[in-house]
Amino acid sequence: MDDRIKKLSNVLVHYSCDVKQGERVLISYEGESSKPLIKQLVKDVYASGGLPYCEIRDSEISRELVMKCEEGQLEFMKDCQLDQMHGMQCYIAVRGGNNAAEMADVPADKLNLYNRTLRPVLDYRVNKTKWVVLRYPNYSMAQLANTSLEAFEDFYFDVCTLDYKKMSLAMDALVALLDSTDKVHIKGPGTDLVFSVKGIPAVKCGGEKNIPDGEVYTAPVRESANGVISYNTPSEEQGFTYENIVFEVENGKITKATSNNTKRINELLDTDAGARYFGEFAIGVNPYILEPIKDTLFDEKIAGSFHLTPGASYDDAPNGNKSSVHWDLVMIQRPEYGGGEIWFDGRLIRKDGRFVIPELENLNPENLK
Repeated sequence: MDDRIKKLSNVLVHYSCDVKQGERVLISYEGESSKPLIKQLVKDVYASGGLPYCEIRDSEISRELVMKCEEGQLEFMKDCQLDQMHGMQCYIAVRGGNNAAEMADVPADKLNLYNRTLRPVLDYRVNKTKWVVLRYPNYSMAQLANTSLEAFEDFYFDVCTLDYKKMSLAMDALVALLDSTDKVHIKGPGTDLVFSVKGIPAVKCGGEKNIPDGEVYTAPVRESANGVISYNTPSEEQGFTYENIVFEVENGKITKATSNNTKRINELLDTDAGARYFGEFAIGVNPYILEPIKDTLFDEKIAGSFHLTPGASYDDAPNGNKSSVHWDLVMIQRPEYGGGEIWFDGRLIRKDGRFVIPELENLNPENLK
C-alpha cells in the first residue's frame, strides 16, 4: 500500500469527515484505479468506529440512463437515493472515471431534467451530512493536465495532503474581512464587475468538504451585480469544454452570454429561472494548484484565482437563489493570465493574484506550503 494513499485516507476520514463512533458513511466511487483508496477508506472508517457503505458509479452506464430518461423514472430514482442519503451521517465520493467527456453528446434537455430532478439528493448531502468529494489520479486526469501519470500523481498527493489546519487558520482573516464587506469590485482584462456581499456569511473551505481544498466563499446579493466578466479558464461542464466565456450582467442577471458555443451555454443558463443569477463568489488560495486542468475541484482552488458561479447558493451562504445549476467558473488573476484586482469597499485587497494587505498576507502561496 502506497503510504500516500494511507495519508490521504487518514485526511478524509479523520479530518474532512471526522467520522465518529456509530456514524454511517457512504463511500461512492468510480473507476478501477481508485480501489486501493476505497479499500483503505473502508478500513479507516471501521477503525474510527464508523459503519462504511459503498456505492459504485459508472459514467458510461449513467450516460445510457440519461439519454432517454423520463420524469417519472427520475422521480422514483430521486426518492430511492434520498431515502438512502437520509440514513447517512457522512459521505465520501471518489471519482476516477476514464472519460471526463462521457456525457458530451447527451441532449441538453435530458441533462437538465436529470440534474433538476435529482437536485434534492445533492442538496441534502451538501447541507445535512459531513461530506468530502475528490478525484482520483488516473491517465484521464494526467492527460487533462498535459503531463505524465507519475508527475500528476506527485502533484496530486502534494495538493491533497497539505497542512489544511494551517491553511484553515490563515483563512480566518479573509472570512472576517468578507463578513464586514459591502461592495466588491473586480477588475481585469474584459472584466469590470461590481456587486454586494453585505449580510451574507463567508465560509472557509480548509479541507473539510472538497479535496483538494483552498477557498473562502460567500455569495453576491442576488440582484446586486452589474457589469461584465470575461472568464479566462476553460470549464468542463456536462461533458463539453467551454472557453472564452463572457457574461454581461444587469441587476444580478446574466443578460448576455457568449462562449465558444454560445447556443449551448445559453441553453444551460436557461435550465431554470435561477441559472442566470449568481449563487457563489469565492477566492482560491491553494498554493500547489497554479494551472487549470479542466477539473472544477482543482481549478476553483487555483492560487490567485476567484470563481463567480451561476446558479444555486449554498445554505450556509444563502442569497435566495434557487437552481439545479451550480457552475463554478474560474478567473485567474496572476500576471501570466493578464492580472487583475479585487477591491472591498474601495480598498485594494488583492492585485495580480497576491494579497496586498497585511492581515491577508499569510494566504499568499509561499506562506501556505
